Amino acid sequence: MAIVEVKVPQLSESIAEATMMTWKKKAGEAVAVDEILIEIETDKVVLEVPAPAAGVLAEIVQGDGATVTTEQLIAKIDTDAVAGVLQLLLPSLHPLPLLRLQPRRCRQQGRCGHARRRQAAG
Repeated sequence: MAIVEVKVPQLSESIAEATMMTWKKKAGEAVAVDEILIEIETDKVVLEVPAPAAGVLAEIVQGDGATVTTEQLIAKIDTDAVAGVLQLLLPSLHPLPLLRLQPRRCRQQGRCGHARRRQAAG
């Protein structure tokens, strides 16, 4: 199991702490690289925290409304769990039926190779 840590991004020098807003994903849900996981609010700005890797959000360490500081661990992503998620989704996906298109009649009335190839294949 490969775990990637999600940490609070660098806050400005004049800001000591920030407040976690609402998580956009729940523990156990799949996340994509750079998908926004949560917004962190300071007295000056709202920062978006993207997922550093694709995988499954394995654990939320700091919940909604928590006060956090720069580089503090807020969540963990399991990058090996991506295959498990895909395997669960694949059986539920039904392939679309293949459409067989009927070729148009050749406008050259057999003088081109289209008609001969159709007759040989048929």
